[in-house]
Amino acid sequence: MSKQLISIHKICEIYQIPVSFFEDLQSYELIQLEQENETPAVPENLLPEIEKMMRLHFDLHINMEGIDVINNLVSQIEELQDQIEELQSKLSIYENL
Repeated sequence: MSKQLISIHKICEIYQIPVSFFEDLQSYELIQLEQENETPAVPENLLPEIEKMMRLHFDLHINMEGIDVINNLVSQIEELQDQIEELQSKLSIYENL
């Protein structure tokens, strides 16, 4: 199964944002650009994440460093939530004894 790619130029046209936004995201390693017919593109399943970063940057005026920090913090929170769920599951085994 091949993943669907969408051109960054098409995204920029739809959302009316500069291509440099994607170059900045890639330079901060927030996304990985791929090539489709020698055109930079991103996997379609990343669009919700990209839209979130666009809102942070263009609507809330958060710079790339801030977006990077926010993404790292969200990842840490998700990891901690997974650990909590795992520990609660283990704890429930002992509570039922």
